[in-house]
Amino acid sequence: MVTGGQREETEVAIIGGGPGGYVAAIRAADLGKEVVLIEERDRLGGTCLIEGCIPSKALINVVELAETARAARKMGLTFSELSMNLDALRRWSDSIVDSLTRGIDGLLKRRGVDILRGRARFDDNHTLSVDGAGPTKLTFRNCIIATGSDINRLPAGQQLPLWSSAEALRIPEVPPRLLVIGGGYIGLEMGLVYAGLGSQVTVVEFFPRLLPGADLDLVDVVVRSCEKRFHEIMTESRVVEIQKGGAGYVVTVEYQGQKNAHEFDQILVAVGRRPNTDNLGLEHTAIRPDKRGFIEVNPCGRTAEERIYAIGDVTPGPMLAHKASREGKVAAEVIANHPSAFESRAIPAVVFTDPELAWTGLTEREAADQGLTVNVGRFPLAASGRARTLGRTDGMVKIISDPDSGRILGVGMVGPHVSELIAEGTLAVQLGATVEDIMVTIHPHPTVSEAIMEAAEVAAGSSVHINPPRRPQGAVAMRAHVNPRRTDGGCEGCPAAES
Repeated sequence: MVTGGQREETEVAIIGGGPGGYVAAIRAADLGKEVVLIEERDRLGGTCLIEGCIPSKALINVVELAETARAARKMGLTFSELSMNLDALRRWSDSIVDSLTRGIDGLLKRRGVDILRGRARFDDNHTLSVDGAGPTKLTFRNCIIATGSDINRLPAGQQLPLWSSAEALRIPEVPPRLLVIGGGYIGLEMGLVYAGLGSQVTVVEFFPRLLPGADLDLVDVVVRSCEKRFHEIMTESRVVEIQKGGAGYVVTVEYQGQKNAHEFDQILVAVGRRPNTDNLGLEHTAIRPDKRGFIEVNPCGRTAEERIYAIGDVTPGPMLAHKASREGKVAAEVIANHPSAFESRAIPAVVFTDPELAWTGLTEREAADQGLTVNVGRFPLAASGRARTLGRTDGMVKIISDPDSGRILGVGMVGPHVSELIAEGTLAVQLGATVEDIMVTIHPHPTVSEAIMEAAEVAAGSSVHINPPRRPQGAVAMRAHVNPRRTDGGCEGCPAAES
């Protein structure tokens, strides 16, 4: 970074130190670029690391360990009643975040990335003003906007101390009665955490179903589990009024035209997120966010300004850390004149409920909306030996494929450890694999991952471990499957069998 008084120059300026921004900074530096990373928080890592993905998964893991231990009583495991030490739980979660943020600092330092603390605004299409410890003017050759997103809040939350997910993750208390407004992944994940800590949890969702992005057959498995652990789930409902009452709140909920008052000790608002594109000075550039605040980009990450890029939650698409990281690498590579583009066929989504839910590529609902004919193979975990040893047979894996070519278009799964399994489905979609590719790939036994292979066999009509559909009398037997990568359809050195 070239410095001249309070004016500085750099090849690449990156606004935001989250999973998109810091990854872009590291990649650009590795490609020989001079990089300045601007972050207004005192720690790097963004929402995901500091008050999102990482601390929430730490809490979820602890709660699910307790639930698993209680469920193991039927397997013969006996013990005294479990208890939660909230102070120790907070320290555990904080220690994970602190360790990871220090790790990011070290990675950037070793790459020679300069970090400016403060809030950046565009003066024009090649200059930023950074308001931090001292105002700074930063001239850049290229810039990457990676400012992430912020929590949507209810108007009532501006006057009342309602929780967002950020407040809830700090576990300020365990309210006896907790209302969760929003039945998306954040609402359900945090609702299950507090239910596990001892709260009586009620969920209110405006839409007719929970987790609207996923297929209904997968969501139904999660809903059945949530119904056992939540006090009440109210869909097609909306909160019309919140008033402070006594030690808690009186909430009026409307359902099918009827309004009823309910009392809660605390309220968690989980109604989505919005891109952080306000107050960036974009009016001083050619960039114009759409009405929802998103910045349009091309596959290289370029905005309407040739030398300004945008990645992550400020761009259209799912607000996911792994999407932002991939986009950050692409933008850095393009800036360094390397051939690169964001051309991912599938972006996996995971909901860390109990059981976990994950999907990638095309969903059945999307196929129906697009008028596409698809083949669907489902394998229930009730038929999985490994799932039975875990005592977790609630779930399934399904593969969505093209009926003509057999190419895998999407994969969905619900059950134990599916957050770790969905990467195989994403790779299959990305590489254009077929159901036969999955079938002839040997999966280790006994594992839950076998369910992916089994779902492929169901899709191909040659399942071994579930009963096939009844065939009409005289129907032709299912054909043999060979490695689709061979061109002769046989094995070298083996004579063809006579018919």
